[in-house]
Amino acid sequence: MSERGVALPRYIALRYVTVGRGSGLVSFMSAISILGLALGIALLLTVLSIMNGFDREMRQNVLGIVPHISLRAETGLDDEQWRALQAQLAAEAGIESFSPIIEMQAVVATEAGNSGVMANGVDPELESEFSAIDRFMLEGGLNNLGDTHWGIVLGEPLAQELEVDIGERVRLYSPALAVNPLTPRVNFREFEVSGIFRVGSRDLDGRLVLINREAARALFRLRGPQNALWLRTGDVLEAQGLLQEIAPQLPPDVTADSWITQFGAVYENIRFSRDLISFLLWLLIAVAAFNLVVSLIMIVRDKRADIAVLRALGAEPGIINRIFLWQGALIGVTGIGLGLAAGILGSLYISDLARFIEARFGVELLNADVYPMDYLPSSLQFSDILTVSAGVLLLSLLATIYPARRAAAVRPAVALRAE
Repeated sequence: MSERGVALPRYIALRYVTVGRGSGLVSFMSAISILGLALGIALLLTVLSIMNGFDREMRQNVLGIVPHISLRAETGLDDEQWRALQAQLAAEAGIESFSPIIEMQAVVATEAGNSGVMANGVDPELESEFSAIDRFMLEGGLNNLGDTHWGIVLGEPLAQELEVDIGERVRLYSPALAVNPLTPRVNFREFEVSGIFRVGSRDLDGRLVLINREAARALFRLRGPQNALWLRTGDVLEAQGLLQEIAPQLPPDVTADSWITQFGAVYENIRFSRDLISFLLWLLIAVAAFNLVVSLIMIVRDKRADIAVLRALGAEPGIINRIFLWQGALIGVTGIGLGLAAGILGSLYISDLARFIEARFGVELLNADVYPMDYLPSSLQFSDILTVSAGVLLLSLLATIYPARRAAAVRPAVALRAE
């Protein structure tokens, strides 16, 4: 095909898309098609980025702190038995690290109030390597637990509820009662606040406290060195499958569960919501593509006289066909460009916009009691940009086939006689 054979259809299509004399209807229909595609792309890209953000935050933040697999021994194992179990599991592919833990339900209290919590006795050095909690420290840190035997690390909402700050003291009550000849006595110790963190998850920020493992052992009156062993896997999504593999190898008095027990439903809801919303937004884009078909058909009817003149001057049906194929492609590319620009900006600034709306109007967009985090995350991925662009361009090209064929089938004599 000659350069002239390519340039002429492209030139005419460009004139039809842009504003020109006598082409008000054509330009208006083109603008409507472009805006429809751009709006669908911008919404789809922004929503995909938000759902990617939820997925990333769940994987890196929430699931970066909670154990992927937890092993618990209610009756208690001695140090030798725990070491033997850990050595046995170390040979399993997929397990990256272990963390010995003392897990107990407790109550933390001050004069301002009290709250039920999950108290985890940890080794500060091991926990820093095992967990991502250090990334979320607002004040202090896990290292202070090693320096202060009776130190405690808690979440920001819990610290605000108890009205305490770094260096102040709280009481931690143990469910194990102190033995007294006359009457049972509540067992508690005072702890100094050594760190405050904020993950953004109400389950973690409001219910999790960390203390030194030796302090936990003394407070909860445990004979063994620990009552739980946390496992971290290479792929968090493989944790449940790995749990099923190692479960038959565990001693009878050891129970096991994975993060699926606590956060599995939330994570599946996020993934389902992403798929459902993406499907609905793709339907919106499909409607915009159908609108492109209608727009091009109307343009063909409006330009029947021009088509007849071109045919009378010797233009072949293939040239007429390519004019409207080019027009559909130009509308699609323009819509994609505008939609990508708006979608990328929306994806990059949606978190800031959500914070501004919350601060300006005093509303809570995400309730931490319902959602796994109390902020709106966003993660723009190049693969989404590429997939959306390719998909919309393909729909735009498919939408031009029927109108282009109708334009090529216009008969010059009939069209000129009608004019």
